[in-house]
Amino acid sequence: YKSFKVPKIGYELSCGNKPDVLRKLQQELETVVGKDNIVEESHIKELPYLYAVMKEVLRIHPTAPLLVPHCPSETCTVGGYTVPKGSCVFINVWAIHRDPSIWKNPTEFRPERFLDNKWDYSGNDFNYFPFGSGRRICVGIDMAERMFMYSLASLVHSFDWKLPEGETLEVTEKFGIILKKKMPLVAIPTPRLSNPALYE
Repeated sequence: YKSFKVPKIGYELSCGNKPDVLRKLQQELETVVGKDNIVEESHIKELPYLYAVMKEVLRIHPTAPLLVPHCPSETCTVGGYTVPKGSCVFINVWAIHRDPSIWKNPTEFRPERFLDNKWDYSGNDFNYFPFGSGRRICVGIDMAERMFMYSLASLVHSFDWKLPEGETLEVTEKFGIILKKKMPLVAIPTPRLSNPALYE
């Protein structure tokens, strides 16, 4: 297996940055999926820790850190501030998701904070809304959730990961309309399933 670029969904877990989280996730996958099987979509609903990992990734690394701009059709007052009609309004969800008055140790990647199901991303809680809220909420939530969960589960269950020799993990981001890693993550996968035929 050669090195390849790992998608954003895995870079907090990969290559020893969060080995305890990776181990817990792999243990959950082994229990539900088994070492002799590959991940199927039907397994996803039985993986609460994976779900918590996804929520934490979306909290600390929202894809659209300023969400989609809004433009009020009428002048209105929000939180004591007058927002004139026609203004272009950006919501800094990146900052909200890292606000220490809302989140304990906000820059720490800790999926356990989501295990109690207190937070969801339906857009009804303005402390956590990576997909936006209201009429402008992302229409692709269901697809994003399924693709994220399935991709991450497959990568973590099927392989162990390490960095190329001599490299260190760099998770600095390039801030913009879309949040990207400043430097792509290149990682080396090692098969971990017991049946080699599963990789064919």
